[in-house]
Amino acid sequence: MRLAPNADASAAPVELIDTADLPDGGRLRLLRRGDDFSIRFGSEELMGNRVRHTEQALATLGCRHLAQSGGRILIGGLGMGFTLGSALDTLPRDAKIIVAELVPKILTWARGPLAHIFGTTLSDPRVSIEMADIHDVIVRDAERFDAILLDVDNGPDGLIHLANERLYCNWGLRAAHGALRPGGVLAIWSAYCDDAFVERLVTAGFEVDEISIDAYPDEENGKHTIWLAAKDAIALPTTPNRLSRAASRDA
Repeated sequence: MRLAPNADASAAPVELIDTADLPDGGRLRLLRRGDDFSIRFGSEELMGNRVRHTEQALATLGCRHLAQSGGRILIGGLGMGFTLGSALDTLPRDAKIIVAELVPKILTWARGPLAHIFGTTLSDPRVSIEMADIHDVIVRDAERFDAILLDVDNGPDGLIHLANERLYCNWGLRAAHGALRPGGVLAIWSAYCDDAFVERLVTAGFEVDEISIDAYPDEENGKHTIWLAAKDAIALPTTPNRLSRAASRDA
């Protein structure tokens, strides 16, 4: 769950705003309770509008190496726009951001019932939306992106779209490595840690930083994880969390 408890909103009834069918079957639901909006898949909350700092951190951390130079950025998953908004705040005016979104209703919601949350992000000239599977965009061309930001599942597995397993397997990570320009960074958001996934990142040739962030500000109520996987070590600051191919061999 990403939405923190809200005592004021808990008394309000839950309203179903709309649903969206998924390519693999199943359905997303857009819900509202008072001023709180939530996108859910079954019992899992994929996104809520009130607690957003870890989604914002995905872009802040994943794009910090481009804060002065700009570049071409790929974001997987539009969600409620928090990662996109943070990327726009981080990047200079000459940056280019492509958002790959698989579910057309997500874009409809962004321009409709969630428009007040998105603000002006979708009209920013740096942004283009591509209705496509993020994997298909990644494998299209080699060395095309300076950063790839992934928040399309609740972690490195195909919870929402089974084909997303391609993103997190060995050959999918090698494809992401190949899609990055020298100095590029692959950043992945997760609701949980996954040591086996980190090993796959290292095996694919990435230098990896694993960053743990409180899921809810000022509360000891779980952690979210952001992995920064750099094509070249120089793209990441030296930290005690650094994992590399060499370190993995020596372990």
